[in-house]
Amino acid sequence: MIPYILEWGSLLLRWLHVVSAMAWIGASFFFMHLDASLRSTKDIPAGQGGSSWQVHGGGFYEMRKYLVAPEFMPEELTWHKWQAYTTWLSGFVLLAWIYYAQSHLYLINPDVMQLNAWQASALGVGALGLGWVIYDQLCKSPLGKNENVLGLVGLVAIVAASFGFTQVFSGRGALIHTGALMATWMAGNVFLIIIPNQRKVVASLMAGETPDPALGKQAKQRSTHNNYLTLPVVLLMLANHYPVLYANSAVIPPIVFLITISGSLIRHFYNVRHSDHAKSPWWTWAAAAVALWFTFWVAMASSPTGREQLGLSAAASVPAKESHVPAPAKVIEIVTSRCSMCHAAEPVWEGIQIAPKAVFLDTPANIARQADAINLQAVLSRAMPPNNITAMTDDERTAIAIWVKNSK
Repeated sequence: MIPYILEWGSLLLRWLHVVSAMAWIGASFFFMHLDASLRSTKDIPAGQGGSSWQVHGGGFYEMRKYLVAPEFMPEELTWHKWQAYTTWLSGFVLLAWIYYAQSHLYLINPDVMQLNAWQASALGVGALGLGWVIYDQLCKSPLGKNENVLGLVGLVAIVAASFGFTQVFSGRGALIHTGALMATWMAGNVFLIIIPNQRKVVASLMAGETPDPALGKQAKQRSTHNNYLTLPVVLLMLANHYPVLYANSAVIPPIVFLITISGSLIRHFYNVRHSDHAKSPWWTWAAAAVALWFTFWVAMASSPTGREQLGLSAAASVPAKESHVPAPAKVIEIVTSRCSMCHAAEPVWEGIQIAPKAVFLDTPANIARQADAINLQAVLSRAMPPNNITAMTDDERTAIAIWVKNSK
């Protein structure tokens, strides 16, 4: 019963997390686009706002923005906050559900640091809290007055955090916590800066006072940070499904750096594209492509086994048709003893009720059918067994690699 509850809980939490994130990201993208497309109007003084016409769904929309606040309090006001709150809360519960509740599978790597479950959980939660404090203080410091310098320092902080996580967690745990840290910055911006500042502006309007323009300026700065962090965070959250990105913890910091750069460049293009005072920065696509290519190269070149060590030719690195060549008895024994306790019709590993990704490695035929997947997961990336929990040796991985090479 417990394994089914864990699986269904993960599914429902992930669904909620994705749906709320879509709503939050959509709002962020739209309002950044709206800001870029604003044009001056006769009835809004210069420097105090503007309007934008949009067409969508068969109708026309006129949208107006006041940089500080209108002269009066509107009768109806829609607040954009629950998307952010729900995304972070569901994401944190999902983090605890998968990585803290099942830490020995996904978070703790004894070869990196010997931790028990509560220590790993405390380190993760503590890092998220400390990370927010550091980021918030950086924004409030003199550095916050220069967006370019602040952005560079923020990037260094993200990469440094990813390095720190690799010193205590598995590669998979390090990547997910780096993404969670950035997401915590984003949610903290909404909960502790943007919404409180907007409430102060509303209170001033209701009191017949002129709102402090610094409040809107600070909120806009944090909102812009959220927008540029969105794409890198999404990719880091997806990265746990792709072992090539976290197999070698040593290269996680440069991978995080390149992912953050590429995602931010893509967002910059769309943020500027509809502005009336700048040309579309098409160069950002080329720069993002280069960054992603370097990400691929770093991930491939850092494969723990190495193509040359295994004697694999360049052609062998190209995905081939699925192999059905029977595995030798030695390989069958290796896979059966190291993998089949989870990858079976009836898993015997505690806490696992259904074979992960419905991959079965419990018969010679199933093993042969999954040759390429076994090679990727157990040899090239060493992502499996997770944290090498069943102690697969280098010699065993080499035997698998030789079998796969000879079966082509």
